[in-house]
Amino acid sequence: MWSGSESLIYQFLLPIHGYKILHGYKILVTSRFVFPQFEWTYKLNMLNRQDAMTLFHHYAFKDGICTVQKHLVEEVVRGCSGSPLALTVVGRSLYRQPQVNWISTVQNWSQGQSIYDTNMVLLSRLKTSLDALDGMEVLKNCFLDLGLFPEDQRIPVAALKDMWVELYNLDEGGMYTLIYLHELSNRNLVNLTLVRKDDQDANDYCKEHFVMQHDLLRELAVHQSSQGSIEGRERLIVEINGNAFPEWLTDRNHQPINVRILSITTDNAFCSNWSNVQIPDVKVLILNFQVKIYTLPEFMERMSCLTVLLVTNYGFTRAILENFPLPSQLNNLKRLWLENISIPSIAPFILPLKNLQKISMVTCEIGKAFEVCPISISNTWPNLNEINIEYCGDLVEIPAWVCGIVHLKKIKLGYCQELVTLPPELGNLTNLEVLRLQSCTQLLELPESISGLRESKYLDLSDCVEMDHLPERLGDLCGLQIIRMMGCTALSELPPSVMDLVHLERVICDSEIAYLWRFYKDYLDKLEIVVLKEDVNLNWLHKTPA
Repeated sequence: MWSGSESLIYQFLLPIHGYKILHGYKILVTSRFVFPQFEWTYKLNMLNRQDAMTLFHHYAFKDGICTVQKHLVEEVVRGCSGSPLALTVVGRSLYRQPQVNWISTVQNWSQGQSIYDTNMVLLSRLKTSLDALDGMEVLKNCFLDLGLFPEDQRIPVAALKDMWVELYNLDEGGMYTLIYLHELSNRNLVNLTLVRKDDQDANDYCKEHFVMQHDLLRELAVHQSSQGSIEGRERLIVEINGNAFPEWLTDRNHQPINVRILSITTDNAFCSNWSNVQIPDVKVLILNFQVKIYTLPEFMERMSCLTVLLVTNYGFTRAILENFPLPSQLNNLKRLWLENISIPSIAPFILPLKNLQKISMVTCEIGKAFEVCPISISNTWPNLNEINIEYCGDLVEIPAWVCGIVHLKKIKLGYCQELVTLPPELGNLTNLEVLRLQSCTQLLELPESISGLRESKYLDLSDCVEMDHLPERLGDLCGLQIIRMMGCTALSELPPSVMDLVHLERVICDSEIAYLWRFYKDYLDKLEIVVLKEDVNLNWLHKTPA
């Protein structure tokens, strides 16, 4: 907890049978501040010299064996003042670096000053790891982009991919997104959590993985992004408490601010009274908020260059976006991410977005969002090629009109556990390459029309536990290369037509399903059956709003 948030503690007092529990459970609070009103306080000390040396050696040297002059190690460890974060980050930044880099680091650090004299001193120590990224501009920018998201929150890797595809021309599959995040993780600049560690496929390297960043490392990213004049910055990070807009943002005589990336974070006291600012050149806009009713900024109407919009509600209940639909001026918008939003109707919401390529809805309320069908649906979004829906618990069916978006290449439905049926018209999506139905636990069957998906290369039925049969004409999917079938516990046989899947390269499954496929392996020359052990972890759990 931060100073000033002590009142949150009292919300954890549990009433049982009309009485407050005074004993029988404990509440542990961690903070950088002392709260005098709490009866017991335990102050954690910094690491002693020996432990600090051990930790630093682990991250700075291969096998912990020192390869530079010992007095340089002493100086660096002393400068970190026993801070585990500083020791790990600085140590990793100096890993396998020549001795001259160590000398430079020591000389650049001010002498005799404790790392915790001020936060700025700590940031100067941590900046050493950022300086080590000089010459790796994309990797450095990826680190700085992590500061665009709120403190102590999961950052979906898929959302980062949407940004980085447009900003840095990374691949659509997310391979380089994950490579860069692994590199940042190896340098202890981010914590990367892989939901399924044992299965990386070229269809989507990111899947539902996420990252988190230590608050001081985020502060470093924000601090570095805030250097120089506002006009010369690459990214602009605005944090608004209540309705107190920064003076530099409001007092600009209506002069435009020329930045490419804009992040606006508001708290639960914000009442959507937007300042009239001009930021016309923004390419990526990130809106983070916590209120139940949220108004999109009016100045979005002037963002004609906007290609990526990420709208995330971090509150405990789903929010309503008050000013539907999106402005028609956003005709360059390609990627739209909506999280924890109540969406009454998706069609009018995105109707003006003629260049929209991908829409993602995560933990959204969308049960009625697909009911309204626009006229001439196939011409409404001529560039839309991906729909991604995850953790939307009220989605019962996909309506037929979605199958009129004939340009669709990817439909990804994950953890939609009330979805019971797919439309018979699914086979009309003749350009569909990816169909993902992971953990749609109530889905009973695939429509027979799936035989029309001759361009499909990837089919994911993982954890569709109620699906007890597959379509007889599954073998008509002549382009199919990969099938994922982990946890299909109700399935007892495969249709004989699967022997016609001559391009099938991999079936990723558990031992029970592998037994069914081995019978057909002699007919499929390219087939590799990959048997995975169950990966039991809770990393897939997503915050579910009330």
